[in-house]
Amino acid sequence: MTATEHAIELTNTAALAAADKLATDVVALDVSDQLVITDVFLLASAPNDRQVRAIVEAIEEALAPLGVKPLRREGEREGRWVLLDFADLVVHVQHVEEREYYALERLWRDCPPLELPEGVRTPVNGVDAP
Repeated sequence: MTATEHAIELTNTAALAAADKLATDVVALDVSDQLVITDVFLLASAPNDRQVRAIVEAIEEALAPLGVKPLRREGEREGRWVLLDFADLVVHVQHVEEREYYALERLWRDCPPLELPEGVRTPVNGVDAP
């Protein structure tokens, strides 16, 4: 099984919104073969709590016109790791230190990455693309 077209559309929209707020290391993983509760994990980093919150807000605003609101939101008060659950898409916006420490890409390394739209900053050999 692979991620649905709807999940991919949500992922691309969310990734572009995150990139617009200068999120770094944006990665999408197709977790549909491993989990029945969601199709895609979208991971993004930010250097500080304020920017984490700005990215989260931008993602929610971008997905609202598609008729999607988060079913669950966690970590918003601390602002270091915010999880947004949109059913088909789960977004993790993490402070850089949390991203490095928890290494979700390593935990989900068996899941294939999804190609993201042009303009989304993704890592190239461990270094953010310009």
